[in-house]
Amino acid sequence: MTAPLPAATLDWLLEPDPANPGVRYFSLRQLLDRPEHDPEVVEAQAAVMRSGPVPAILASQQPEGYWQYPGPGYSTKYRGTVWQLIQLDRLGADPLDARVRAACEYVLAHTQSSSGGFGARGGFRQKHPPPSTTIHCLNGNLLAALVNLGWRTDERVQRAIDWQASSITGDPGFQYYSSGTSAPGFACGVNQGQPCAWGANKAVRALLAVPPGARDERVRRALDAGATFLLSHDPAVADYPYTERVSSAWFHLSLPLSYWSDFLETAENLVGLGYGSDPRLDAAFDLLLRKRDADGRWRMESSINGKTWTDVEQKGQPSKWVTLRALTVISRAGRLKDLD
Repeated sequence: MTAPLPAATLDWLLEPDPANPGVRYFSLRQLLDRPEHDPEVVEAQAAVMRSGPVPAILASQQPEGYWQYPGPGYSTKYRGTVWQLIQLDRLGADPLDARVRAACEYVLAHTQSSSGGFGARGGFRQKHPPPSTTIHCLNGNLLAALVNLGWRTDERVQRAIDWQASSITGDPGFQYYSSGTSAPGFACGVNQGQPCAWGANKAVRALLAVPPGARDERVRRALDAGATFLLSHDPAVADYPYTERVSSAWFHLSLPLSYWSDFLETAENLVGLGYGSDPRLDAAFDLLLRKRDADGRWRMESSINGKTWTDVEQKGQPSKWVTLRALTVISRAGRLKDLD
């Protein structure tokens, strides 16, 4: 018998909250498995577009679909176009909203390099970033957003999926660059040419967004490579290859995430890949449970508030967004009994 979700915590996540309406929407979808056409889900999605961070982000959008500066949209960090699309996805924006669709179209028209991947270049008014600027963290974040926002079958998104999978598996003829994605298996010039676990998490999350029935053999091999790499180190220690030291960002839970990752995202991806009961994740879940407070909630431990168009919750306080993430992965891993 499956252990039940903790009632008090679930009630907290499901309550109407004009400041964070996306929490109720995702709780209905992810924790209660309500279908998209369920009346409560439909109303929760509409609430996301009425109040909270999503309409604040969209209020700063230019009529052409971009934010701040025209062009590829990486600059200014956290206020440029690419960052808004990533946040709109994570915060539950309605894929059918005309402004959201305009943002997706703008990114596809201006941020995709000739390789098919999305490039990290501000380049005010420059039309396309060069392939050498395409890296796993940005491509993964944008690819996940575009798939989740309904653009998976678009030919340009298919090219980005192909880039993501081929860059990991090292298919014959794939072009690598020392300054960007530099070798198969998540190697990145930004990480001194070593495999980047932050980038791996973003890439895996993006490919997991592709429905299983739509994954070709190359995508499946890339996901297998992602699982092998992420499980090659203890996610609770996160001592993946890095030149200086293990980043403290791994252990500070938050949402929205940016180019960095945390150990919870590693757990989310590995659970999505079918490793929820794997003992190699035990330490990560133990760490996650130790962060739970007496009321069954998790705090926002990191934040980019003040750097974005709108703030999301308050650092150091109990967080509905982080609690939703934690409870979702615990439930999907079949570990709800550990909450007792």
